[in-house]
Amino acid sequence: MPPDSTSSPNNWALRGVIARSVGIVAVAMGFVIGMYGLDEPASPWLPTALGLLVTGLLAQGYGLYCSIKRRLNS
Repeated sequence: MPPDSTSSPNNWALRGVIARSVGIVAVAMGFVIGMYGLDEPASPWLPTALGLLVTGLLAQGYGLYCSIKRRLNS
């Protein structure tokens, strides 16, 4: 029986979609929370927003890596 392609540990397309989705949500939340953090500079919201922005950018970078890896393995 051939292995199922959806349960493959090297399913780069699915990993890329998940990473990009998480990246989009994290960047959007980072901007929204960052606007609130700029209004309240003494609150912990600004560092939280910066962390979300960095997380979102890293997730987008991993999504790009997955896309490149998928193209090279095809």
